[in-house]
Amino acid sequence: MRLKDLAQHLGLSQTTVSRALNGYPEVNEATRVRVSEAALRLGYRPNANALRLATGRSGAVGLVLRGSSDFGPHMTEFLAGIGGALTHGELDILFSTVETYEEEVAIYRRLAASQSVSAIILHSPTIADERVGLLTELGLPFVLHGRTHADQAHAWLDIDNEGAIERATSHLLDLGHKRIGLLNGLKGRTFSEHREAGYRKALQARDIPFDRALVGHLPWIDEIAFRMAQSMLELRPRPTAFLAGSMMTALGVFRALRIAGLTLGRDVSIIAHDDVFPYLNADNMVPSMSTTRSSIRAAGARVAELILQLQAGKPVTSVHELWPVDLVLRQSSGPAPAD
Repeated sequence: MRLKDLAQHLGLSQTTVSRALNGYPEVNEATRVRVSEAALRLGYRPNANALRLATGRSGAVGLVLRGSSDFGPHMTEFLAGIGGALTHGELDILFSTVETYEEEVAIYRRLAASQSVSAIILHSPTIADERVGLLTELGLPFVLHGRTHADQAHAWLDIDNEGAIERATSHLLDLGHKRIGLLNGLKGRTFSEHREAGYRKALQARDIPFDRALVGHLPWIDEIAFRMAQSMLELRPRPTAFLAGSMMTALGVFRALRIAGLTLGRDVSIIAHDDVFPYLNADNMVPSMSTTRSSIRAAGARVAELILQLQAGKPVTSVHELWPVDLVLRQSSGPAPAD
């Protein structure tokens, strides 16, 4: 079926049908729904080349990965969410991999010049992320997964990292723990700074001094977490609880506890952040793992949906979502051991 045939079937002009299918804001919602339902029912699919010429959209969304540090279970889940949602919008994902910030900038400039993508998914922001200004200058629409301080209006989705860690720390303090290790993400990343802020806020509310020796910054790799936890357990007095930035980090801490002859949930407690991996279920661990819980796959799907909304004309100033994080208590967090 051609666009002309679909328009004749609906009794509308080809221009109206094209604009309805491509999300132009001047087409009212009733017409948009009517056209979309008819296109689905009759099997109409727009010609990709014609669509690009008519709308300036490439039919692809760009995502730049920063070398080996971006590959892992978190990115896999994030991409699974993105891919599923973009399929419904008939968009593809265009990947690029870089090792340096300069290479990343060059890719964005090339994508803008070639019009290879119609939007960018930006991830892992820093507190003052220069990429927001760059993409705004280049005229590349984007949704940021996370938050940053930027003068330019931009669309973003984030979880409440500060509130999640403040709540988890407060729970451990309620259980009598005063020496709590925080195995945080990489320094400078916004989510890491927010998590440390929540940790500090909870300690300050109980007049417990902040100890820099109890805070570590690391990528989500269990071997690095294992070594960092071992070093913290050698402190005197040692920590009686840990906040692990991811389930992978928690596995490293768990191994350090076993080697030290300590029992999880009795001698040392752990609360980990869980991005809801299907292959690493906190309920099935022994003992089961207490977590702050938020699905990164769901976040990926929502970021993709927001990309589609921007393409349909939604202003970036109205695309700001902050998701709450659940605290799920299980067997790994117990009362502080007696001195």
